[in-house]
Amino acid sequence: MFWADRIAGEALARFGAGSILIRDEKTPSGRVHVGSMRGVAIHGAITESLVRAGATPTFTYEFNDMDPMDGFPEYLPESFKQYMGMPLRAVPSPDGTAANFAEYFAQEFKEVINHAGFTPTFYNVSELYFSGKMDDAIRTALEHAADIRRIYKEVSGSQKPDDWYPLAVICEKCGKVGTTRVFAWDGNEVSYTCEPKMVKWAEGCGHTGNVSPFGGKAKFPFKVEWPAKWKVLGVQVEGAGKDHSTKGGARDVAAHIAKEVFGYEAPQDAPYEFFLVAGKKMSSSKGRGSSAKEISELVPPKIFRLALLGKEINQAINFDPEGDTIPVLYDQYDKLAEQYKTVTDDDYARLFEMIHPKEVVVPTGSLPRFSQVAFVVQMPHMDLHAEFPDADKAELDERASYAKRWLEAYAPEKFVFKLQESLPSLSLTPAQKGNMAALADLMESGSPSAEDIHTKLHETKEFKTIYQLFLNKDSGPKAGWFLASLPREFVIQRLREASN
Repeated sequence: MFWADRIAGEALARFGAGSILIRDEKTPSGRVHVGSMRGVAIHGAITESLVRAGATPTFTYEFNDMDPMDGFPEYLPESFKQYMGMPLRAVPSPDGTAANFAEYFAQEFKEVINHAGFTPTFYNVSELYFSGKMDDAIRTALEHAADIRRIYKEVSGSQKPDDWYPLAVICEKCGKVGTTRVFAWDGNEVSYTCEPKMVKWAEGCGHTGNVSPFGGKAKFPFKVEWPAKWKVLGVQVEGAGKDHSTKGGARDVAAHIAKEVFGYEAPQDAPYEFFLVAGKKMSSSKGRGSSAKEISELVPPKIFRLALLGKEINQAINFDPEGDTIPVLYDQYDKLAEQYKTVTDDDYARLFEMIHPKEVVVPTGSLPRFSQVAFVVQMPHMDLHAEFPDADKAELDERASYAKRWLEAYAPEKFVFKLQESLPSLSLTPAQKGNMAALADLMESGSPSAEDIHTKLHETKEFKTIYQLFLNKDSGPKAGWFLASLPREFVIQRLREASN
């Protein structure tokens, strides 16, 4: 059974076929990396599977704009360092086009999510705090601070001091939330200090005061905020990355707090592996890795969704735009499309359906390999439609467009070719020269097919020599097809020149 259908089935068994609330979130602390799309895709696919099963799920996606600015993206000007420690919603937009820092980066990620065909309902966590929806949970947590400290210790081994409270207020003097420590609660107000040296990434102003923690004046730490939101929103399904889902991890702590403090059973989990770029996990706030926007623009939605949904959730995805990932994804798509023409009721067919969120489109013509299309678009003498006369025209044109983007931005050297206008400097052996002369004779004897040329090259084992003569590289596309596609007189002249 396809993994999204399996998880959806588990949700149906637990909650019934009525309305099911599914949630995911991201802190927009900088340009959102593509790794964050895995959570979006998993929750989005579960939602789509539930709809298919007859349920009425709601997929909500939160942007946590109350989190402090605790990392400094390398692409920001130095002037932004003054905002370190402030809630992201209080930090200005980098270029003034959005309401604030969080909204600026959230908007770009929303566009990527929608481009990929997922349609969650978006909201900001500040809406929960400022509307008062979190007030009861704040009061409950403060009154059960000792229980939360106990849970931290018993579940994760984290020892909190007796005057630690699970809340951070926004400093009335400097506006920072990442540097405040609440040390008392009298039932109406909390007492706090904005600590100068509490964290390495921001400096508090030293102010000490008393303030009501309600109505958006404070926020929970992550491990308490998470279960509070489950309770306040009524979340029923929410997965998380494997780093959160280990025993003693954030999810484990949150589940205990949800049940013991807020009286709420933790949502159905769907722990998943990371989405890596070139084998590395990325950070938005550190400015590392490929952004979701950059990667999503490299491939059409169906290929992007294939990358996101094509593996079981307990398997890591390694997307390397500078490697073979994109050509391999297209090869996988071609195989799925071909299988779907005859088999529509297995897991491969379900995957093919899932990568087409609105309507399943099966190409009517042949599907030329992406790597071959990428080669052709680099050869000015070659006509794309003449080279692939039986191809699905719309699919061929789309591949050509995306191949050009990939070649310009990321493609590794082995996929980049330039037809040499003059004979490269080579030292051929007498035997190699004889083989080039024999191949020239074949080309002059008529109009040999690509298969005829390939057979001749296979006999002489001169594939590498051909690539060197015409591309000045040691490897290239299928040599017979390549030579057959070039102007015949040009090929003969080059072979004769090399054989002399």
